[in-house]
Amino acid sequence: MAPLPYVRVALLVGFSVFLTIVLGFGLPTALSFLARCCGYPDASVTECVVAVYLVFVVYVAMPRLPRGTVKIEGKAVFITGCDSGFGHALAKHLHKKGFIVFAGCLFTEDGDGAKELKEMHSERMKVLQLDVCSEEQVAEAAEFVKANLEDSGKGLWALVNNAGVSTFGEVEFTSMETYKQVSEVNLWGTIRITKALLPLIRRTKGRVVNLASMYGRMGNALRSPYCISKYGVEAFTDCLRYEMKPWGVKVSLIEPGNFVAATGILSRDLVAATADKLWREAPPVVQEDYGKSHFEQHMALMRSYCGSGQRDVAPVLEDITDAIVSQRPFTRYNPMEPHWWIRMQVMTHLPAAISDRLYF
Repeated sequence: MAPLPYVRVALLVGFSVFLTIVLGFGLPTALSFLARCCGYPDASVTECVVAVYLVFVVYVAMPRLPRGTVKIEGKAVFITGCDSGFGHALAKHLHKKGFIVFAGCLFTEDGDGAKELKEMHSERMKVLQLDVCSEEQVAEAAEFVKANLEDSGKGLWALVNNAGVSTFGEVEFTSMETYKQVSEVNLWGTIRITKALLPLIRRTKGRVVNLASMYGRMGNALRSPYCISKYGVEAFTDCLRYEMKPWGVKVSLIEPGNFVAATGILSRDLVAATADKLWREAPPVVQEDYGKSHFEQHMALMRSYCGSGQRDVAPVLEDITDAIVSQRPFTRYNPMEPHWWIRMQVMTHLPAAISDRLYF
């Protein structure tokens, strides 16, 4: 059998040739038929190519069209996971824009992120203790919001479910406890805080913005605990969007790509510690069957991701902000590099037999 890279190349070339033939012969015929049905002359191949290119430009290359913005003054936003990463940057970003920000932090006493937000000394920046896994702390957070809103009768404008954790490991090396811990934060934590604050958001006909991931749309080797939790967030958000439509509440998903470099979510020290835990806790039969060499090869792959991806969180902040302030926010936002966007489209729209061959 040919080496996998050559198989991928052959498949990509074959697929490109197939698309060329379809677009070169099938598309002009189809467009000519449509043109005749509408009473226009037959379309030429050149016109078809121009038409396809224009559609591509409109869909991909054009800047986002304005869809109206809401008035920010007096509006309050609740953000989870503000200790670091997207949440911390978003809290400062939305505060700068004029929002009242409720910043939920896991560590409020000795956390650098919470300390930095507190040192802003602003009446519009309200930092509070929040572990999204704790029913008690979530209930206390809801009461804190009610007590600190300028007019609790008007409610809360937006909730951004950002708190999340990530890990890695093959299925047989990953304990059930790890699966539960990741979903407890990423999925059940999102549901828990949403249920607590939704009555306040319904009053304002406001926004719920959930951070999922590109891995909420497509799976990947070594990432099953994370993918499972983010697939769940996607499903929950879709269901919530259907239910909130009669109430006038807009619900959006943010699906970031690779922002490891920007957030520092993956470091060599973390990879080493996780690798040690995975190998140590793996059953003896798994260690024997897979072998140390196989395991180390995959851990080296994870180390190679450290420092990779986009180095600026701005695309994510801009998409979240649009979901909060736009009068007609999108259902899904995809702040990611082009190659990841293409991969996501391939894996979600083409038959698995093709996408599996291309990427695995």
